[in-house]
Amino acid sequence: MSLWLARASATWLSLHADEVPALTARELQSAALGESSAVVRARVLAAREYQRVRGSLNAALQPSRLSDYCALDSAGRRLVTDAVDRGGMSARAVHRSLRVARTIADLAGDEQVSVRALAEALQFRAYEGRRHAIL
Repeated sequence: MSLWLARASATWLSLHADEVPALTARELQSAALGESSAVVRARVLAAREYQRVRGSLNAALQPSRLSDYCALDSAGRRLVTDAVDRGGMSARAVHRSLRVARTIADLAGDEQVSVRALAEALQFRAYEGRRHAIL
């Protein structure tokens, strides 16, 4: 069981149910159907295969390899600069966000980390920071 837990916690985003806002009854009734479990499973397995081919799980990417697998365009670099300069994000937090962005890109089937994937990853980090400040 501990091997499974280590893999699960090291590999995928740890999103908690209390971090997702509750939907109203009206939203639930009008919501379009999401992806089936089979479709999501296929995307996860494909993302896992991308990581296997790279030779490392995203969570285990060394900082020295991040630039190889998480190369950013100028908009992405500006976003990181803003997160550090204005948001007070540490280098370690930036590295963790890049790993999460790489995973988001893998799940989307994207070769490059897009600004959208990076922004989503940075948002997770910002939320995590606010959540820990409250606790």
